[in-house]
Amino acid sequence: MKTYTKYLWFNTPTRRAVVHITEQVREAVRESGVKEGLCLVSAMHLTASVLIQDNESGLHEDMWQWLERLAPYRPDYKHHRTGEDNADAHLKNLLTHLQVVLPITNGDLDLGPWQEIFYFEYDGQRPKRVVVKIIGE
Repeated sequence: MKTYTKYLWFNTPTRRAVVHITEQVREAVRESGVKEGLCLVSAMHLTASVLIQDNESGLHEDMWQWLERLAPYRPDYKHHRTGEDNADAHLKNLLTHLQVVLPITNGDLDLGPWQEIFYFEYDGQRPKRVVVKIIGE
């Protein structure tokens, strides 16, 4: 069994952002040499998420609106008593998940026809990373 690890770094210029990372993850799979296995893609911060979704800007806008309705930015979260101002980002992470596990078949990600990989940032403007961990044969 082979294992391979790669880190993807992000520093978004805005607090909230969507970064399309499918090709970067595919490149990691190629670099790994794994032909059959699994690929974990995980945000290493609790104020970001990795999602599988359609690459359609209207859908992304709908997702932002939905997330903001469920976990709006507000100054009165108890978490803010610690000096932070990102409680809404933690809640958005809870709604959208930290990581995904993807199949690798014939040396490539085995995604559905409209599936793409995205890094969703909820509290950006500082360096953050995603780990890509690949295992298989």
